[in-house]
Amino acid sequence: MEKTKSNLCYPLAGVVAIVSLASCNSQQTEKQKPLNIVYIMTDDHTAQMMSCYDTRYMETPNLDRIAADGVRFTQSFVANSLSGPSRACMITGKHSCANKFYDNTTCVFDSSQQTFPKLLQKVGYQTALVGKWHLESLPSGFDYWEIVPGQGDYYNPNFITQDNDTIKKHGYITNLITDDAIDWMENQRNPDKPFCLLIHHKAIHRNWLADTCNLALYEDKTFPLPDNFFDEYEGRPAAAAQEMSIVKDMDMIYDLKMLRPDKNSRLKSLYEKYLGRMDEAQRAAWDKFYGPIIDDFYQKNPQGEELANWKFQRYMRDYMKTVKSLDDNVGRVLDYLKEKGLLDNTLVVYTSDQGFYMGEHGWFDKRFMYEESMRTPLIMRLPKGFERRGDVTEMVQNIDYAPTFLELAGVKIPADIQGVSLIPLLKGEHPENWRKALYYHFYEYPAEHMVKRHYGVRTERYKLIHFYNDIDCWELYDLQADPTEMHNLYGQAEYEPVIEELKNELLKLQEQYNDPVRFSPERDKE
Repeated sequence: MEKTKSNLCYPLAGVVAIVSLASCNSQQTEKQKPLNIVYIMTDDHTAQMMSCYDTRYMETPNLDRIAADGVRFTQSFVANSLSGPSRACMITGKHSCANKFYDNTTCVFDSSQQTFPKLLQKVGYQTALVGKWHLESLPSGFDYWEIVPGQGDYYNPNFITQDNDTIKKHGYITNLITDDAIDWMENQRNPDKPFCLLIHHKAIHRNWLADTCNLALYEDKTFPLPDNFFDEYEGRPAAAAQEMSIVKDMDMIYDLKMLRPDKNSRLKSLYEKYLGRMDEAQRAAWDKFYGPIIDDFYQKNPQGEELANWKFQRYMRDYMKTVKSLDDNVGRVLDYLKEKGLLDNTLVVYTSDQGFYMGEHGWFDKRFMYEESMRTPLIMRLPKGFERRGDVTEMVQNIDYAPTFLELAGVKIPADIQGVSLIPLLKGEHPENWRKALYYHFYEYPAEHMVKRHYGVRTERYKLIHFYNDIDCWELYDLQADPTEMHNLYGQAEYEPVIEELKNELLKLQEQYNDPVRFSPERDKE
C-alpha cells in the first residue's frame, strides 16, 4: 500500500507545505490556554554539528532560531548513550535500571508502564508520535501514532500505522515525518484541546544517506582532523578495545558509499538493500553524484594517513548533508506554528537521543561515557510567560524531560519518576539544591562496536568511570584540565581523596536510583 508522494526536498525557511493559513482564537487569553508541547528528537545529532553550539563545521539556521528565541542548555547529558535506552529514559523519566530497557539487542519496552504521554492523556492532552520509536513494542499512551519499523529507511520508507498495517511512502524520510506531523496538527487534532506532539526523526543515524537535492553540498569544504584523531588510548584499555574507529571499522561501501561490483565489504549487501529502495530518478541522481567520487577513489587508491583523512572528510560531508535536511524540516515546523499563531502557547524542544563522535579519539558512533557521546544538545523555544533567554548552565539529563512536560501541563509528578523538572530553570531560577552529580550506565556488550559495559559519575569538574563485566578497569578525568579525556588519572596517589569522594557519590546515586549493579557486576540487569 503506497501513500501520496512527497517531494524529495523542500525550499528553505518560510514555506509551509500541506497547510493553509488560519487565524488563532483571539477570544481566549493566554492564561486560559493550557500549553502545547512539540518535542523534536533526532538520532545521533551531536552538539558539534549545530551552529548554536559550535561554529566550526556547519550552519543550522532553523535550529539556531529555537536557541535564539529561547534557551540553550550547555550541560545537557543522557543516562545511557544508546538509541532505545535513551528513548526509554526520556519517556519514563527513569534510568535504565528502573524502566528495564537496557540495550538495543535484548530488550523489549514494557508499554504497560507509566510514561509521560499517558499521564498527559489523563488530564485531557491529545498526544501524538510520528517517526522513530525504536523500543520494539508498539507505542501506547498516544491518541495518534505512525512509526518506522526499527531504524527506518532514508528512502521510500515503510511506516507502521495504528491499524498495525505497514505502508510504504514515497520520498525522503525526514520530509515524510514532518509531513505527517504537520498534517496531524492541521487536520487530525481537536483545536480546542492542548496537545503534545513527539516528532522523532531517523536522521542523523548511520549510514547518513542524504536527500538527492543535498548531495552536492559541502563538497568544497575540508575539515581539520581533531587533535586526538590518532589517539593511541594509553592507560585506557576499554577505549582501545572498541570497534568504532573511522580508520579501522568504518565500512568502505556501507558507510562511505564506494560501491563497485568487484569490491566487497562486511556491510555491502545492506547498503545495496538501501539503494534498492530508491526509485529510478532517485537512483540516477545518487549514481550521478557518487560515480565520479568512486572512480577517483579507486584510481588514486589512498593508503595510510591519506586514506584516514579521506574517510574522515567523506564522513563529515555525508553527515552534514543529512543534518541539512533535518534543519530545513525543523524550519517547516516552526513556520507552521508561527503562521497558526501557536508559538506563544507552545513549548518547542529540540534534542537528540545522545551525542556522537565526529572523529574525536578517531571515532564515529557513541556509547561511551566520554563527553562527546554523554552530552546531547538541548534547546527550547519557550511559550509566552517564560522570559528566560540565553544559556542554562545547570547539569540536566534526559530523565528530566518527562517531569518537565508534566509540570508544564499542571500534572503532579509521580514520586517514582527519577528526573527533576526543568521548569524552575526555564523561569530563570537557580535552585541552590540543584544536582551536583550525574549518573550514567551503559549495558550493551558484547554487541556492535564492542564498547565495554560501564557506569560512572560526573560532577562539574571530575568524571569517574568503572568498566566491568569482562574487564575491571577504572578511569578518572579532570574535565577542567583535560576536557578531551586523554589522561586517565586513576591510581595516582594525589587523586586518592578525589577518587574516594567520587566513589561515595557514585554509590549514593546507585542507591538513589536503585541500580542493582552496586551489589555485583552480575546484577546489572534486574
